[in-house]
Amino acid sequence: MKMNTKIDVADWLTANQDQFIQMADEIWDYSEIRWQEFKSSKLQADYMEEAGFDITWDIGGITTGFVAEWKNGDGSGPKIGFLGEYDALPGLSQKNQPSPDPIELNGHGHGCGHNLLGTGALAATVAVKQWLGETGTPGTVRYYGCPAEEGGGGKVFMAREGVFDDLDAAFNFHPGNFNMAKKGSAIGVNHAFFRFHGQAAHAGGSPHLGRSALDAVELMNVGVNYLREHVKDNVRLHYQITHGGGAPNVVPDFAEVFYYIRAHLPEEVDELTERVLKVAKGAAMMTETEMEMIIDSATSCVLSNHTLSDLQHEVMQKLGPIEFTQEEMAYAEKINSQNPPGARSFLQNRIKITAEEAAQPLLGQVREANDIGEVMTGSTDVGDISWITPLSMLITTCWPTNVPAHTWGVVATGRTGIGHKGMMYAAQVMAGASVELFKDPARLQTVRNEFEAQIAKRPYKNPLPDDCHPPHNPHPLR
Repeated sequence: MKMNTKIDVADWLTANQDQFIQMADEIWDYSEIRWQEFKSSKLQADYMEEAGFDITWDIGGITTGFVAEWKNGDGSGPKIGFLGEYDALPGLSQKNQPSPDPIELNGHGHGCGHNLLGTGALAATVAVKQWLGETGTPGTVRYYGCPAEEGGGGKVFMAREGVFDDLDAAFNFHPGNFNMAKKGSAIGVNHAFFRFHGQAAHAGGSPHLGRSALDAVELMNVGVNYLREHVKDNVRLHYQITHGGGAPNVVPDFAEVFYYIRAHLPEEVDELTERVLKVAKGAAMMTETEMEMIIDSATSCVLSNHTLSDLQHEVMQKLGPIEFTQEEMAYAEKINSQNPPGARSFLQNRIKITAEEAAQPLLGQVREANDIGEVMTGSTDVGDISWITPLSMLITTCWPTNVPAHTWGVVATGRTGIGHKGMMYAAQVMAGASVELFKDPARLQTVRNEFEAQIAKRPYKNPLPDDCHPPHNPHPLR
């Protein structure tokens, strides 16, 4: 079959979906967490190499990061990239069933659907490669195997190496519980460890000789909690005490707290980080301890390209809704019934639908973007890529309506027909939109014009400090 239209690309993906579903299920089985996605990355890289792509490993100094590239002809023509992920979440192990039950206690699970995300992006890449080859269209297509989105900011390390710089546009999607080519944003974040060093002493016999690092951590947290009243509404501050000492009868000479410092624009993240740092310094002064701040990772806010979003919405309208079976609806409702109703009302407000619509087990309909100007208070390393090349956030239905992300219900649908359909639908949308950019240089230029106007106001600066590096975990399968 010669593929000349975006629907042909969709048909090719449907005809070849079994191999991609198998890949997504294998990655679901692996459930490897950030920086340790050895089996998942090798599985995808091997597949792409067999499909004719050139593979480059160790992108950004990350052993589980790679780029797969295929050029038609001499490499002239547009360069389009697809962003994949494959890391799971700790503590979310879950059997493939509609009731909560871990496979392994405290094990890992794909609670954000990255087994679907990465495989859907890979499938779109291969479909576009097939189309380029069959139609003789000049161009380059790349798949980016991006590790450690969950708290690691893998793409930001990759971006620092410049691997996205020459792209004309990039596509990505995220599993969710509705279908929409979004136009909103997401906030940036600094991941910062605050380490306090004091003086150990016997807590009962000579406490006056001690200087408690844990006291400093607790005072810092109190100060930050008072700070919350004096920040913007979309600011988020979260912390976890990662080290508080070993025994109650020892004044702890070391303590550590880990902060997520979130705000919208890059300069707002920097300003907020400075304010938190001042609180930490004050806590150190009060306790006569020494303090150091270490930035572990950072991401920028999402810069959504509305022209690209409109193009993906056009493709979605041509494809129509996702059709779910009665069995899939029943499976979804079983999961919905075991969660408190808050997720449904959150979904209703988020995408502006009626209570009756939100009461459906699954939403297969195509939604028009209605989030212009809205800022989601989560963060993603996709944001940094959106400052380097045009990008928009595509969401497709992969789990039920009353299921929040990062919960067992997401894992329980990630290896079912529900998740598979959402994944393949996303692949069809991304591939179809990409084909339109290859076919229509004027449309691609319109996408680029919007992007250039955006970054002219605020050029991109990678948020990572120069001394911030990913962990080096040797890849045992390469």
